[in-house]
Amino acid sequence: MPGCFWRRTWPVCANAVLCSRRVPTLQPLNRREEFGAPKGISKSTKGATMNSQLRLSYSFLSRLLFIAALSVTVDSGYAWPQSERSATKVQSQAEQGDAVAQYNVALTYLRGDPTYKGLSNKGPSNEDYQAAFRWLRASAAQGNAGAEFMLGYLYEHGQGVARDYMKAVESYRAAALQGHSTAENNLASLYQRGQGVPKDMRQAFEWYRASAQHGNQVGQCNLATLYYLGSGIPRDDKEAARWFRAAADSGSAEAQNSLAVLYYQGLGVELDYGEAARWLRLAAEQGLPGAETNLAYLYEQGLGLPLDYIAAYTWYSRAVAAGDASGNERRRQISRLMTRKQIDEATSLLSAISSRAEGSGASLSEPARMPALQQTSDGGSRFSLVPRH
Repeated sequence: MPGCFWRRTWPVCANAVLCSRRVPTLQPLNRREEFGAPKGISKSTKGATMNSQLRLSYSFLSRLLFIAALSVTVDSGYAWPQSERSATKVQSQAEQGDAVAQYNVALTYLRGDPTYKGLSNKGPSNEDYQAAFRWLRASAAQGNAGAEFMLGYLYEHGQGVARDYMKAVESYRAAALQGHSTAENNLASLYQRGQGVPKDMRQAFEWYRASAQHGNQVGQCNLATLYYLGSGIPRDDKEAARWFRAAADSGSAEAQNSLAVLYYQGLGVELDYGEAARWLRLAAEQGLPGAETNLAYLYEQGLGLPLDYIAAYTWYSRAVAAGDASGNERRRQISRLMTRKQIDEATSLLSAISSRAEGSGASLSEPARMPALQQTSDGGSRFSLVPRH
């Protein structure tokens, strides 16, 4: 089913999301405008197939696993320490009670920043997590939304502290009430799963909507998913398309793939194979295996693109190499229709594409901008145009 979530890789940023560095940006919001709770939520509150040719995408049931690693945007006026002297200055500011400095010191522990004595660049140890937790708690006590969010993450995943979903909800809520869009998304996920709070799809919808309205790609994808499924709200394909487009326009490969399938099926938008192909190419060029398979299928069928077995074979091969075997049989079938020369040409094209991907810091198995997912018990599924047999 549609959605946009990350596979957890802490602290290494491989397969995270949103940028060529493959890591999310995280900013403390203690100096940011407080947006307040979304409509329908009180601040005082505590605490399938579309058809035979279409399989649903990534699981919106999974929470966003937000990572503070390797590349983090901090509040203006605070830069990452570049030397032991600057690190000492930030440490001193933190010890004097500066909430942003406390937050930044915590993040250096979570990054395993070697600038700080006792830390290695191999990633955070359990002691690092515990130190980060202490600084985050001090910063959060002063209302720092970024610190509240990270506390929620640590409580949710039991890193540096015993896992406690109720405390995760409390911390996420504190950040969400200040307009922290990722906290809003994660809080929605906990409501959706009934972790730390009673399961409540209406609350989940309200918080996903707040996250989406604050520009969070993942929240936008999740809101689109709820509209598509009619989960907790009436089904609305137009709203699903609207929010997938919002995330797609800002570069989400998963959203681009989902929007392409809506164009392919004419759901919420006018049926348009050309638009489907355009969005699929954008997603495929970011290395999303499902989009690569779908683009290959359009080339194979000549829908929205010129019929081209060489291109189809190439994109099917990329997807298979990246772990999506759903097009493997179709690749085998079209190979019977191709000459040896055509197959060799496709192989050369694949090699050239792979070299460009490696040069940009991506790889077939670790695409540069692919949002990573936490799969459901059935392994999850993916928007696919390829007929299933």
